[in-house]
Amino acid sequence: MGFSREELLAFRDATVPDLIGPGLRLLFVGINPGLWTAATNTHFAHPGNRFYPALRRAGIIEREIDRGLGFTDDDRAHLVARGIGITNVVARATAKASELSNAELRDGGVALRRRVAELEPAVVAVAGITAYRTAFGERKAVMGRQDTDFEGAELWIVPNPSGLNAHETVETLAEAYRGPAEAASIV
Repeated sequence: MGFSREELLAFRDATVPDLIGPGLRLLFVGINPGLWTAATNTHFAHPGNRFYPALRRAGIIEREIDRGLGFTDDDRAHLVARGIGITNVVARATAKASELSNAELRDGGVALRRRVAELEPAVVAVAGITAYRTAFGERKAVMGRQDTDFEGAELWIVPNPSGLNAHETVETLAEAYRGPAEAASIV
């Protein structure tokens, strides 16, 4: 499956529903949906995104997910059965996260706090330190387990799996994602 630039641009400002199910233990939080994500209705969907390969390498999921094609019903069921959920700080799809304003990120942070308080996951893992710092006003936040909780959940900041985050590899992402998954008793 592929999309022309024009086809993808038609998804600008679209939203993608959260992937949430019963028994949520680990909530991964992206910055916002990309256009490919909106087009396929699948979080972290761009073919160059390393999220699902890293989850597989870390033992968080037990099978491959072809993110470029979009989730199958079995893919969704597998993630939910593992206690994994996915949402975003900002719901609006853009071509690049840099298109989001600081105000959008801060407003998204407020909404995310409400959502986490409602969902009550054991662990929240935010993928993207710069967005986290802006959304929550935590300028000195560092990667890894945070000293404070997040609406009752253990909070981790993990690297963004986008292919644009070139200094990360599937292996380094898997290592970073394994910590929150262990904390959530998924691995």
